[in-house]
Amino acid sequence: MILLIKNFFIFLLIFFLSSVVYSNAFQLKQIASGLGVPWSMVFISNDEILFTERKGRAGVLNIQSGKFNYLTGTPEVMASGQGGLLDAAKAPEYEEGDWIYFTYSKAIQDQGATTLARAHIDERVLKDWQDLIITDSKTDTSVHYGSRIAFDDKGHVYFSIGDRGVRSNAQDLNSHAGSILRLNLDGSTPEDNPFVGRSDVLPQIWSYGHRNPQGLVWDNENKRLWSIEHGPRGGDEINLIKEGKNYGWPTISYGKEYWGPVSVGEGTHKKGMEQPVKVYVPSIAPGSLLYYTGDAFKDWQGSLFSGALKLRHINRITLDEQGRATAEERLFENLNERIRALLQSSEGWIYFSTDSGKIYVIKPK
Repeated sequence: MILLIKNFFIFLLIFFLSSVVYSNAFQLKQIASGLGVPWSMVFISNDEILFTERKGRAGVLNIQSGKFNYLTGTPEVMASGQGGLLDAAKAPEYEEGDWIYFTYSKAIQDQGATTLARAHIDERVLKDWQDLIITDSKTDTSVHYGSRIAFDDKGHVYFSIGDRGVRSNAQDLNSHAGSILRLNLDGSTPEDNPFVGRSDVLPQIWSYGHRNPQGLVWDNENKRLWSIEHGPRGGDEINLIKEGKNYGWPTISYGKEYWGPVSVGEGTHKKGMEQPVKVYVPSIAPGSLLYYTGDAFKDWQGSLFSGALKLRHINRITLDEQGRATAEERLFENLNERIRALLQSSEGWIYFSTDSGKIYVIKPK
């Protein structure tokens, strides 16, 4: 009993000291509340964030006043389970009035398919909506849509699609499900995609063998594409995405079946299948991914950040020059929020949204 009390006070001391360190480094401020589930955020001007809500609404938040307005012109979405209006992103050379890219779950004969689209914002209206690709990923499940967007520095857009609740999809190259796609900005297929010219593979596929990647980010400093994906019971993964590679799901996995203590697949390794950079056991349930490049927090430069849904924190991974994960830090656990989207501002501040309908900003103190 004495040992338990002693350990408890040691825990309180460590927690207090860590809180003091954090409070000296940065401050956390809530700037909005009362939203739905803000699935994604993107700056459309210095003071305005476009956000999407999973149930199908999009709005614009003024970060100075905290006021927001909803837009008209959003598409009809299949807002069921994990589906709905999902990611929103802009290309690197974006200027006000350019295309904004979206992913959403589209109903196709009562089945849902992850879809990449784009539109312009005119006042409070989404105009010129274009579905760039309705992926071959439809199923009658309501899970594992993906679906994050990233842009490289050569005019390509990448977006992720989960296995749509059908595990075998991730190894089926005649399906887009369980893969990361690479397109030109107009939705056409780049001629140098790894499977172009093969009749047995869909040409948009860049990588495959993914379960449900809900984080995707381009590291422009090192010209690398990163993803983070949900494992089953354990086995969330951070992966360095390479052209044409197979990431193994469901043949290999670090997770267990939901129905019992049984490993998924044939094991954790198999020839011809990539290994993750980082594995989480137990699962944190990642909801996003950010590669931090800002000047506001020098110690965080070059780190990967993910929002955690199940374990309710912001997860920071330190990388070395070779892209290996060398350390992990868990921030804001005491906030007890399912953290969904992450966004870096031009000042290097970090904005994040929660499933309870709030948006926060992390600033230097």
